[in-house]
Amino acid sequence: MPSDPLALYDKLIKTNPTIERKGVKLPYTSFNGHMFSFLSETGTLAIRLPRDEREAFLKKHKTTLMESHGAVMKEYVAVPENLLKNTRELKKYLDISYEYVKTLKPKPQKKSK
Repeated sequence: MPSDPLALYDKLIKTNPTIERKGVKLPYTSFNGHMFSFLSETGTLAIRLPRDEREAFLKKHKTTLMESHGAVMKEYVAVPENLLKNTRELKKYLDISYEYVKTLKPKPQKKSK
């Protein structure tokens, strides 16, 4: 039976109370203007990882970089469906991703008129 990727994504995000899910049509997480995870239209979870972690993740989970709208997103890994169901294992990567984006320079906020 196919599981609901959005419900699994929400369950994952709830493992870290400092992270909040944003977006309705395209659910995602971000910090200081940097997105670090999102759920694609097809229900694939993408997580942004620093290079060393990313290479280890790709090998360990036999997956690929995330592709969205025909473009390869070079910092994002595509999370295999079986791993999406394993919240405890996946939490580690979400936390690594969150810590990683915290090291990036904040993006300037767009001024609302």
